[in-house]
Amino acid sequence: MTKAHPFFSPRTHGFVRVAAATPVVHTADPVANADEHIRLIAQAAAEGVDLIVFPELSLSGYAIDDLLMQEALLDEVERQVVRVAEATKASGIVAVAGAPLRHGDRLLNCGVVLANGDVTGAVPKSYLPNYREYYEKRWFASGDDLGAETIRIGGRDSWIGTRLLFEADDRPGFVFGVEICEDFWAPQPPSTRQALAGARLLLNLSASNVVIGKADERALLCASQSTRAVAAYVFTASGWGESTTDLAWDGQAMTHELGQCLASGHRFSMEGHLTVADVDLDRIGLERLRTGTFADCARAEADEEGFIRLGFRTREAAATDELIRPLDRFPFVPNEPARLDQDCFEAFNIQVQGLMRRLKSTGSQCVVIGVSGGLDSTQALLVCCRAFDRLGLPRTGIRAYTMPGFATSDGTKANAWALMTALGVTAEELDIRPTAELMLKEIGHPAADGQAVHDVTYENVQAGLRTDYLFRLANLHGGFVVGTGDLSELALGWATYGVGDHMSHYGVNSGVPKTLIRHLIRWVADKGLVGEAATPTLRAILDTEISPELVPARDGKIQSTEETVGPYALNDFFLFHISRYGFTPSKVAFLAWQAWKDAKSGHWPAGTPDDEKVAYDLATIKHWLRKFLVRFFQTSQFKRSALPNGPKVVTGGSLSPRGDWRAPSDASARVWLGELEANVPEDEAVGSRQ
Repeated sequence: MTKAHPFFSPRTHGFVRVAAATPVVHTADPVANADEHIRLIAQAAAEGVDLIVFPELSLSGYAIDDLLMQEALLDEVERQVVRVAEATKASGIVAVAGAPLRHGDRLLNCGVVLANGDVTGAVPKSYLPNYREYYEKRWFASGDDLGAETIRIGGRDSWIGTRLLFEADDRPGFVFGVEICEDFWAPQPPSTRQALAGARLLLNLSASNVVIGKADERALLCASQSTRAVAAYVFTASGWGESTTDLAWDGQAMTHELGQCLASGHRFSMEGHLTVADVDLDRIGLERLRTGTFADCARAEADEEGFIRLGFRTREAAATDELIRPLDRFPFVPNEPARLDQDCFEAFNIQVQGLMRRLKSTGSQCVVIGVSGGLDSTQALLVCCRAFDRLGLPRTGIRAYTMPGFATSDGTKANAWALMTALGVTAEELDIRPTAELMLKEIGHPAADGQAVHDVTYENVQAGLRTDYLFRLANLHGGFVVGTGDLSELALGWATYGVGDHMSHYGVNSGVPKTLIRHLIRWVADKGLVGEAATPTLRAILDTEISPELVPARDGKIQSTEETVGPYALNDFFLFHISRYGFTPSKVAFLAWQAWKDAKSGHWPAGTPDDEKVAYDLATIKHWLRKFLVRFFQTSQFKRSALPNGPKVVTGGSLSPRGDWRAPSDASARVWLGELEANVPEDEAVGSRQ
């Protein structure tokens, strides 16, 4: 049978699978603890794990007090370190276990890295707690003065020190550092310097005992350190089996990446288990590249001693595998209702305050806006109403115009009128058809003679006239034009350039993607922020198919935007991962396929209608991604280079040439298209041939 395409393996796209292990502890019994380690290592191997991390002093037990000073126990720990190391050869994964190790005339609390059947190195704990319930200095010495030295473990020479990093020889970017429990609580954790030296994965072997509220504190620290260090942080603490003479243990385990919790294990479990997550090391590397502060800090904090990197080799990846990490179908729209509510609150108020500031700076009490009955103009009109309300201005200063053209439907026109009436703005209708017919005639367009030629000229005559009228109306009434185009349209170049919907005096939607606008309108309706009278119309607008309504319907079917440019759900997915992180097209396709291949799996944002819960196969994703790459990189930048002012709203960035995205207008999409064709198969069938 032919081998599956490498596209279907997460490893191909820069993911490393990590497991935070929570073993059952056998107090002062290294042999039984090693048995538990070997069992969990075998389980991790079966689940495709690359790296497994155990708690602090996992081979001896943490809460064994003066038994740590017994030579028989320390001898047995060393023998079991070697035994567990041998288990990594059979499994092909890297394990990091906790062990008390003798080095010279002192005892060190260490994280021991085991790979390829051997002891690769050991990292001693730097900060020993000796307050409240802790008195580690009774048994251990700090290892903070050990940079990189040799140590003999079980008759084998290895490395020990706080200046060690561990790097996969066959996986670019797979570099990790180790710190132990209290190190994490220090004002300057060792993991900070490890990250600055190149570690993308930071591991914490912990025996942190549990008291009320401490789990939240640990999670906060993990999220914070993964954000500040631009890294992934894996934390695992001792659980069931530790001595409860004076303390208790919850076995908390979790992995964070750039502040996001990828996985969190069950606390207070009585069985050994794994908390598994796929960490995106390529994403971390790209984030460090684009965040100049990280490189500046690494240079400023570099010292003469430096770090050494100890190499290891990883296992062969599975040909196909499911991605184990949270993955949003809608990266601009959170799934959790509370977070979605918060995001809508912030997005709407960013838009509103941006417009309020422009009104104050111009001294204007009038804005002009075109209202089509579609999503974008609806959202922009809602922003106008809220801004006028907050400034104490009468809504009659909002001059809203619906401007029917050759293909305007009765439904959208009715929605536009119902909305303007419900909101109490100054509403008027301006029929552009006579002027459009005159222009088509004067330029000699076939449509002027009744021919069914509905080309881009035919469309842009209408779009351009609408904007031209709005600008002149703004002059007439002493106001300015509020733009309605959104972030997704800017990405695709889906706007008529210049005197068209591309242009305005201020674009309130320019930082808001189409997928979020749907939820913003629904949120405003639910909250009644502009009055209850508008709510029924807002819901009707949400149910209307997205269309520019520039070409007459054919066979009863209206012009569909998404049939031309692709589903906005996919386009927003592509936009986020390409513009925010700079991912390759093949990785974006892989992520999109993982997110969208099954409509029944995963979570959907609150309020998503059932008919919008769809799936896309790989062939469809590749088809629309190909078109997106051409539009985004090759044909649309000139429109973004002449973009009106408008506020940045989402963390994915804006496309303003004065903000997040700056690019040449005459670039080619060749490199991105080539990467897509070279590395993405046409369909899923290639992934099933094994």
